[in-house]
Amino acid sequence: MIKGPHKISMLISVFLFVYALSGCADPDAVKSDEHIIRLGDSFVTVADYNRAFEIAKAAYPHNKMQDPTAVRNAKLRLLNQMSEEMIILERAKELGISIADREIEKAVSDIKKDYPEDVFEQILLEYAVPYDNWEKRVKIRLLMEKVIAKELGEQITITPDDISKYYEENEISTEPASDPKEDSQETNKNIVNHIRRKKVEAAYISWMKNLQKTYTVEINNDPWEKIMGN
Repeated sequence: MIKGPHKISMLISVFLFVYALSGCADPDAVKSDEHIIRLGDSFVTVADYNRAFEIAKAAYPHNKMQDPTAVRNAKLRLLNQMSEEMIILERAKELGISIADREIEKAVSDIKKDYPEDVFEQILLEYAVPYDNWEKRVKIRLLMEKVIAKELGEQITITPDDISKYYEENEISTEPASDPKEDSQETNKNIVNHIRRKKVEAAYISWMKNLQKTYTVEINNDPWEKIMGN
């Protein structure tokens, strides 16, 4: 069952930068539309950015986007997100990480099954996102997740104390379940995944700062200042 704005927001987060990070190295393409972000052979043009921002705005409350300060903050957040994506994808190249077709097929199937018939396609049409481009975006998202899992997830250790602390903080009983259908193994697995995700999120900031020292993202200030209204 689709859950209104929450589900739409999740879908937006998947195809948000579908037109960006093209990796295009054609000089004529750059001349035809000035780049705003560049890292190696990959770049994001002004048109790419503006198109992505129009989609990103759908994830914010309408009244918030009437506040100039909130709009500026949202634009800066998008710029930072795009820059970090480019860095992670560059890191994937260096590590030799790739995504198999079967991984994409499974991810696409998992996303689409949460939407009633035709609703998924209607949302793509509403945001003028071609299906092939959306699928490409899914591949990028999977690639990023795989890099983060390798660089951070594999270094994370979950201790018995971590699990006990989670039970205490969330007031979860450790007594046997009265409902025989309740799967305690599945519950423990979900708790471990939750703790691991939180630890990865906590480690992400310092990891990204280190990557930013290795991979230099170029921001084209003139078009960026125009976008920000300076």
